[in-house]
Amino acid sequence: MTVVEVDYLIVGQGIAGTVLADHFIESGYRVLVFDDASLSNSSKVAGGLYNPITGRKMVKTWWADKLFPYMLSYYRGLELRLGASFLNETPIYRPFLSVKEQNEWMAKSANAFYQPFIKEVANRSKYGHHIRDEHGGLLLAQSGYVNTAELLRAFRGYLLQKGALIAQFFDTSRLELAASGVNYQGHKAKAIIFSEGTLVGGNPFFHELPLRPVKGELLFIKVRERFSAIYNRGVFIIPLSDGICKVGATYDHQNLDSEPTKEAKWQLMHRLDELIRVPYEVVSQVAGLRPATKDRRPFLGRHPGCEQVAVFGGLGTKGVSLSPFLARQLVNYMTGGIKLPEEVNIRRFFPLYLKPF
Repeated sequence: MTVVEVDYLIVGQGIAGTVLADHFIESGYRVLVFDDASLSNSSKVAGGLYNPITGRKMVKTWWADKLFPYMLSYYRGLELRLGASFLNETPIYRPFLSVKEQNEWMAKSANAFYQPFIKEVANRSKYGHHIRDEHGGLLLAQSGYVNTAELLRAFRGYLLQKGALIAQFFDTSRLELAASGVNYQGHKAKAIIFSEGTLVGGNPFFHELPLRPVKGELLFIKVRERFSAIYNRGVFIIPLSDGICKVGATYDHQNLDSEPTKEAKWQLMHRLDELIRVPYEVVSQVAGLRPATKDRRPFLGRHPGCEQVAVFGGLGTKGVSLSPFLARQLVNYMTGGIKLPEEVNIRRFFPLYLKPF
């Protein structure tokens, strides 16, 4: 193995690790990424949806005004640099459940707080040939999905070309700390950032952080019709190609494995039947663990007892939309000492969870 000296070591090449590595490289820093492709990685089976209006109550997502403009600009630029196509800017359609809800959104559409994310408020059925939307619905702007598998594949190739990827398991017990930085099997750097998804729960530096993994399952279905929007109510239906659609997702806090279940399949099909009007065929089913957190906010920052060790994770179901903006914040923090936003800084857990190392 060739010994190299870089600025930063990064452990993990999921969405968070990929976007973080790219931000460091684009800022002129040298990185070395360690990633074992055989390990479970929720990014590989993620829905990849980015949605500014979320939840049963249809509220604007946290930090949407900061996250979405930066995210879209970033992914467009990354596609050009990688020569790849993974960003799909597709409107999301949320059918209304009642006339009352329709009226509420007609009023909200005039509010500057929501306007950047509203493409249209339909007061009558818009996609009735595909779904049940008797009361119309909300067509969103700045929405769509990222083909996460293609993004990870393209960036992995880019890292390999640069000699910046070591495709092996990272053994934390072999990491050496020094005042000047870190050393792993002869690979030296100023600092190391762990971006391991749910695996951070077993990391000796950060295992006390309140990670709350959530199992999610998706279906792939085949339909004859061509969908021009992402339908989202109870489940999301993302049109891919050749009549294949991705349908999700479930949220299981108890059974934290990566095996698809009959229960989740039934649950997704039941919700799908409540929304869709057209016949479909279930083609396949996948499952993965999302790195969610106790307070539903990401983990960013340095360990309190060793400044040369940091974490970037806990992005949960919103890794696609959160990672670009937050990666920029972390790079600024690691390289320029610019303060991290308090909402995501792991300092918020120091009194309760982290002890000096």
